[in-house]
Amino acid sequence: MTGMRGVNPRQMQQAMKKMGIKQTNISNAREVIIRTADKEIVLTNVEVVCVDMQGDRSYQISGDEEIRGLGTSGPTPVTASFPAEDIDLVMGQTGCDKERAVKALEDTNGQPAEAILKIMTG
Repeated sequence: MTGMRGVNPRQMQQAMKKMGIKQTNISNAREVIIRTADKEIVLTNVEVVCVDMQGDRSYQISGDEEIRGLGTSGPTPVTASFPAEDIDLVMGQTGCDKERAVKALEDTNGQPAEAILKIMTG
């Protein structure tokens, strides 16, 4: 099987049109957020293509990926998906603010003892 090599893009568009498939670039897309139960997958600098197959739409997305815990509002988290007791423990032992405690917990996969060491030695 030779695959799709050598297929003229214009011929491909015509074949897709005959099958009822319409492909559209969404040129002004800036960011796509996929929210799950415990995190957000944020795609920036995105290219989005909408494929409409007889009224059934699907989207193809590519871009730079960043994973955030829920409740974050940018690259630096202000709230966390960690237990409040862990955040309080890190803050109490190091004297740091909540944002720094959460960042340390993120960097240490939610391990409070490692987060405390990271702050105290960093």
